[in-house]
Amino acid sequence: MGGWRAGTARCVSQAPDESDIESRAELLPEEQEAGSDDPHAQAEQILDESQERTDDPEGTRADSTQTPD
Repeated sequence: MGGWRAGTARCVSQAPDESDIESRAELLPEEQEAGSDDPHAQAEQILDESQERTDDPEGTRADSTQTPD
């Protein structure tokens, strides 16, 4: 995920790390019960969207149902 560059106060975006994707692709029991066609792709998409919200909170705010105005 994002990392901090020495000497700056802003986060530098990076694509999700493969180990992060693999870790999040491991389904929880309730997810196993519901099923997933492609847990790896699902985890990658979730991490990408999370990074987008982190990088541009104002720009993604309107798309979020979890962020009140």
